[in-house]
Amino acid sequence: MPESIERGALTEAVFYILLSLHEPMHGYAIMQNIERLTGGRVALGPGTLYGAINALVQKRWIEALSAEKDSRKKEYVITELGRSVFDGELGRLKELIRNGERTRLEMKGTKKS
Repeated sequence: MPESIERGALTEAVFYILLSLHEPMHGYAIMQNIERLTGGRVALGPGTLYGAINALVQKRWIEALSAEKDSRKKEYVITELGRSVFDGELGRLKELIRNGERTRLEMKGTKKS
């Protein structure tokens, strides 16, 4: 069973970090990408971001790429295990939306006008 299922839902920050790292990015680019994707609603500070990155590296959901000698920026990318966790969470979220929309429509149909 994927670890995401055993652990429960991913946090929003972890979800967006994994989403961002479907292509290699360094920390600042991840923060910018998350702000762009969420229209500024989610803004991660450096401490939150790098704490999450360290945890995700330990879980082997993401990995650091080899840095160029003259570059201070370390890039990260999602691993196959990370993709599996991400895909499981995406499926869970889709199920939530389907159930919510279906129930809302059913409730709307049973209300008397």
